[in-house]
Amino acid sequence: MKLAVVEGDGIGKEVIPAAVEILDAFEMDIEKVPVELGYGKWERTGSAITDEDIETLKECDCVLFGAVTTPPDPNYKSVLLTIRKELDMYANIRPIRPLPSVKGIHERNDFNFIIVRENTEGLYSGIEEIGDEVSTTKRVITRKGAKRIADYACKLANNRMKKLTIVHKSNVMKSDKLFLDVCRETATDTGIVHRDELVDSFAYNLITSPWNYDVIVTTNLFGDILSDMSGALVGGLGLLPSANIGDKYAFFEPVHGSAPDIAGQNKANPLATILSLKMLLEWHGDIAEAAILEEAIDSALNMGICTPDLGGKYTTSEVGNIIAKYIRTRLE
Repeated sequence: MKLAVVEGDGIGKEVIPAAVEILDAFEMDIEKVPVELGYGKWERTGSAITDEDIETLKECDCVLFGAVTTPPDPNYKSVLLTIRKELDMYANIRPIRPLPSVKGIHERNDFNFIIVRENTEGLYSGIEEIGDEVSTTKRVITRKGAKRIADYACKLANNRMKKLTIVHKSNVMKSDKLFLDVCRETATDTGIVHRDELVDSFAYNLITSPWNYDVIVTTNLFGDILSDMSGALVGGLGLLPSANIGDKYAFFEPVHGSAPDIAGQNKANPLATILSLKMLLEWHGDIAEAAILEEAIDSALNMGICTPDLGGKYTTSEVGNIIAKYIRTRLE
């Protein structure tokens, strides 16, 4: 496997080394390619991501990504949107599952759902006009985009409980009717039990009763908001991994941002990045290694080994080191 490693900005420079140390513990045949992207590069060179960077990413099988800072500057080219579009990674996959010894807002922890977010269009189309009096962003829904994300969601559902929830706002935004219709048709054709909910009432239902859901498919902005919101269910954004999947490339990153307020303090929670690494291993077919990594994470948490945001006393690098040590011992 040829892996692009992008630390990015802020705490990305701390959580990615922790994950790489863990990956190295498996002693797998992996060529790691460091790639500099993000705000720091933009400040230094005037470009957050270049055409050459994109070509480097395309030469790799997948990407392990930390976090980038995105300033409110119209001249700043979004790194994430650029990569998703250029590598056509249309499916954003965000699993929401409690971890041992970590409490969210519920006493119950018997939920395990996945948000499947269309990743290349919607309100993140990038088609914008910025003015002093009026600014607009064009929301784009295509049959092709809706069909392939519906296909991906149904494939996931078929391997789980065969239940799909389609989240939309077609009563107000008529463009959502196309998304809803295509998802319904696809679920029916593949034999997946499905229902649909309006995004506002769904948000309430998801927070109050997450155990009622399995696979959720929705448009770009809704998926972004709902998955971040779901961090409250598991104990914080520092515990949420994600994958961006296309037909050829894959990209794995924690849901959280670059957190400049705690950058450089070695106290950022690396678990979202480590869980993203687990998703990477699963995607690559390294199922046994992914299972050992999950075992190592659970063991660390059960022993109280965690960063201050979870009530622990360990640093970012210490958590990574302890999990890596567990893996090396397990493989002896």
